[in-house]
Amino acid sequence: MGTFERYLTVWVALGIIAGVGLGLVMPGVFQALAALEWAHVNIVVAVFIWIMIYPMMIQIDWSAVRGIGRRPGGLLLTVVLNWLVKPFTMALLGVVFFQHVFADWVDPQSASQYIAGMILLGVAPCTAMVFVWSQLVKGDANYTLVQVSVNDLIMVVAFAPIAAFLLGVTDIAVPWQTLVLSTVLYVVLPLAAGMGTRVLLRRRSVTAVDEFVARLKPWSIIGLIATVVLLFGLQALTLVAQPLVIAMIAVPLVLQSYGIFAAGWLGARLLKLEHAIAGPACLIGTSNFFELAVAVAISLFGLDSGAALATVVGVLVEVPVMLSLVWFVNRNRGWTEARQGP
Repeated sequence: MGTFERYLTVWVALGIIAGVGLGLVMPGVFQALAALEWAHVNIVVAVFIWIMIYPMMIQIDWSAVRGIGRRPGGLLLTVVLNWLVKPFTMALLGVVFFQHVFADWVDPQSASQYIAGMILLGVAPCTAMVFVWSQLVKGDANYTLVQVSVNDLIMVVAFAPIAAFLLGVTDIAVPWQTLVLSTVLYVVLPLAAGMGTRVLLRRRSVTAVDEFVARLKPWSIIGLIATVVLLFGLQALTLVAQPLVIAMIAVPLVLQSYGIFAAGWLGARLLKLEHAIAGPACLIGTSNFFELAVAVAISLFGLDSGAALATVVGVLVEVPVMLSLVWFVNRNRGWTEARQGP
């Protein structure tokens, strides 16, 4: 690991500070960048995430993908966390904090909307950034691709019913444009580009793929930091205007993230998963598909609603929390590296 990657947390912290500062100094610029979106997917953020994902997609080996069925443990763990645990624990934490712990500081209507926004985050497992987290813990790129693909397929049929049940509404219109566009931008296009690049490089030499990915690695990290600067710059005014509300929303979101990760880590140990599968499986179960959550919150409750604000806070909380979990996974890889998956 190079010096730049070793101090990634420092660079991200500086990116957060820079993003908030620039957002306050140049709000017009960030408002213009925020307007560059289609179906609630910001195109600039999509480009930065694409830059992060592309190197990992080059490493996908389709001959290895076919053998993943013989190692179902990591896939099973991800599905259980994302669809049988995460939505319900998020709803529980939202109720506990905003109907009890913070009840004296938040009016009931706002509290119900904050809970709704958190529920939408809990029902939306991540599609894009999970590739980045997997890469940072040296996860199995082939296995991660299958995990994300299965999650996307389940999301098509399970998102609306689970969200409707937990929100207590009779009908939720899934923003299909957001779901499809995000899948295309974050999975299909970078995967196609990666496959094409891999074929061309393999024709050149056996080592060409590893050499090319090594050269791209700094750009992947730069893409992550640029994404952080942009996300925090876009929300700088909100951070300054409502710091107490944002802090209150962040508390259950942070507890949810670490709690789900802990459950995943325990599950990985019980299943005796090897590091390259255990690390990504736990991280995939922890992160969220914030574009989808934001889009649904806006369509159900409005752009200026507490629900929309809660989903935005989820975006701001995710990167620092996930980086701390990446550090933990890499720090504790010793007990998994010698293990073999089921």
